[in-house]
Amino acid sequence: MSNTEFSIVSPAKTIISNPDSVHNYFAWPSITKTESGALAAVCSGYRTEHVDPFGKAVMSLSRDGGESWCPAYPVIDTPLDDRDAGILCLGNDTLLVTSFNNTRQMQRDNNKLLDSLARWMYKRNKFYHSYLDLVDDESEKKYLGSHFRFSFDGGVTFGPLYRSPVTSPHGPCLLSDGTILWVGTEFVGTSMSVGNTIAAYEINTDGTVKLRGTIDVPCSPEYCEPHVALLGNRLICHIRVCGDGCFYIAQSVSDDGGYSWSEVVPLLDKEGGSPPHLLVLSDGTLLCTYGYRKEPYGIRFMVSRDGGESWDTDNVLYSAGKSWDIGYPCTVELKDGTLITVFYERETVKRIAHDVETGPSVIKQIKWKLN
Repeated sequence: MSNTEFSIVSPAKTIISNPDSVHNYFAWPSITKTESGALAAVCSGYRTEHVDPFGKAVMSLSRDGGESWCPAYPVIDTPLDDRDAGILCLGNDTLLVTSFNNTRQMQRDNNKLLDSLARWMYKRNKFYHSYLDLVDDESEKKYLGSHFRFSFDGGVTFGPLYRSPVTSPHGPCLLSDGTILWVGTEFVGTSMSVGNTIAAYEINTDGTVKLRGTIDVPCSPEYCEPHVALLGNRLICHIRVCGDGCFYIAQSVSDDGGYSWSEVVPLLDKEGGSPPHLLVLSDGTLLCTYGYRKEPYGIRFMVSRDGGESWDTDNVLYSAGKSWDIGYPCTVELKDGTLITVFYERETVKRIAHDVETGPSVIKQIKWKLN
């Protein structure tokens, strides 16, 4: 059902792009607000495609409520393909930024599949493989996995790069006692983005981590890319469920700080949309925004006013997407109750096969309000 009334304050506009370069693909964003009122958005950027060797986690700042943004600059840039940038404000101007990457072989295998589709793709992939030839085994061993780093001055400078056992698109959450809790997908084999092990880890500013609990999920389909919000003493976790024709969100909750979790339950239809981002609004409403990859492609949201017991789902926030390559929304609330949702969209689409597309991708924002 979709019964929640809302209004658009400012329609979708591009905030991060690089139109004058082949490195014009930006995706998988997150956004937060510092205590000084600045907005910080991160994403994987200066790529050439959905999968390539050039991704890096980049940041852009706004000091006027999202009206204007500075050019995006690198925050995490390993020799591998850094993806899925998350961000969390820990108070004052302390920020935590997260990302993950995959192996060289994963990137080679992905691009070999595209070599025969078009001569243009073949030439592009030669470019990719040439770069990957420059990354040696030692560098891959050093940087492969999930990473995080801290800034104590609002994103101007950053400290050391630390490694995490888990990853998630939008990063950790902050508990009431100051604990940084990261619920994410554990590293499985050579990839952080697949596997059915969801775990909660405590993350410390000195880079140390400690396992707190795990969420039991079925072996199939795939459960990954979770996000967690704290409402009172309850942690609500939404998880992406995909594969076998599925693309929806399931929920698990914890009432003991993440040590134990309830059985996961589906919230959407089989192809209802994913992955999720959760936000507790100033009036206690739970908001979850998520991508929708069926026509009409776009961004949707659901709300709960009873602590996650029930949800009003399938509310359409944006429906002008050009293709399935859209989503990963993340939302922040301004002082006046205005919501800013950032997401990525492949604006110009050239289809070169049934499910293979190419074209620039940008980060957009929508300003809106719940009525």
